[in-house]
Amino acid sequence: MDLTALMQVRRDIAFKYLTGNGIEVGALHAPLEVPDNVKVYYVDRMSVSDLRKQYPELNGINLIEADIVDNGETLSSIANNSWDFVIANHMIEHCQNPIGALENFLRVVKPGGIVYMGVPDKRYIFDVDRPMTSLDHLIRDYKEGPEWSKVSHYEEYVRLVEKFPQEQVFARQQALINIDYSIHFHVWTSETFSELLFYCQKHLGLGFTIELFQQNSIEIVMVLRKIAN
Repeated sequence: MDLTALMQVRRDIAFKYLTGNGIEVGALHAPLEVPDNVKVYYVDRMSVSDLRKQYPELNGINLIEADIVDNGETLSSIANNSWDFVIANHMIEHCQNPIGALENFLRVVKPGGIVYMGVPDKRYIFDVDRPMTSLDHLIRDYKEGPEWSKVSHYEEYVRLVEKFPQEQVFARQQALINIDYSIHFHVWTSETFSELLFYCQKHLGLGFTIELFQQNSIEIVMVLRKIAN
């Protein structure tokens, strides 16, 4: 993977579509580069010091300090129609209820505002051996809440990503659950994520247009524009 090329594509898209003031959710060590006249406020579920306690693998990596500490899925402290854009790169796969997260990204942007997302394509990352998350699964997470599937996601992650032997899987998954470790709960390809977007438009009435949807090395980058009511 050419990381420099990947970041350049992200930057070029940001410079074309982002204006005004917005938020980036879960930037960690890789905030999106934006034009000088664009202001970004950073949202994360923990302060940098707490992130380092929970994720020691981040030690030695420069992390963005959150301006707003909030759950990135719910954005419960953020008002409706309050920002020009939301950025969420490699974040929605960490959401237990991705449809709900997308609904909230759209909720907090103004009519005509932008949701900018980079979503990893499972075929090109450590999730390659995991089964695809089905649309039916995502719909059930949205309608019933994600608790029904939570344990199975951790079990799958430990087996197929961390490659723990079967006799150690249960202990490892429980350890991750106990510290609320943020795994990739769901996985997609470009085809299955576009299927999710079309479902949200057609069946849930989420008001957005797809301004851009393109493969960018290991990820899919997309720009959604909130439809003015």
